[in-house]
Amino acid sequence: MSMTLRAPATASAPALVLRPWRDDDVDALLLAHRDPTLRARTRQPLTTPAQARRWVARSRQGWAADRRFSFAVCEAADDTERLVGTVLLKEVVPGRPAAEVGYWTAADARGRGVAPRALETVTRWAFTRFAAAGLTCLELLHQIDNPASCRVAEKTGYDFVEVLPARPPFPLDGHRHVRRRAY
Repeated sequence: MSMTLRAPATASAPALVLRPWRDDDVDALLLAHRDPTLRARTRQPLTTPAQARRWVARSRQGWAADRRFSFAVCEAADDTERLVGTVLLKEVVPGRPAAEVGYWTAADARGRGVAPRALETVTRWAFTRFAAAGLTCLELLHQIDNPASCRVAEKTGYDFVEVLPARPPFPLDGHRHVRRRAY
């Protein structure tokens, strides 16, 4: 997998590199999952190296199946990369007009525009890469107690559409935001 996307540096933040997850990301992935906020918002927090390795392996399987694309989001500076989050595009099915996006940002990278920049980069890539397959709409879902995700959605042009009732495994109502491909 040589798919790498880039978001340019801004006046206040370094460039982002978005790439498939690798085995050498396991330690940084586990470190990110130590954050209580991330653990509370993730259905399956990673706590052991074996869990993290399986997660990375499933990420590779999603890429190989051409339906689920999980990007490690890294800040790039001086030939080094530091993991700051992830963006996921899932349920990409030829002929199906909609797919879903999701993301998280590592605790020490929050509030610096990482999530909106990374999500915008993957959104543009998805609409370009899967236009011929019929992708016209991306959905972003989050629980109502996550106002930061609402802000990310708004900043990246995902319009609020509706409140979704709580259903397992999500204990709270949620928001559904949608962005449509520009023609």
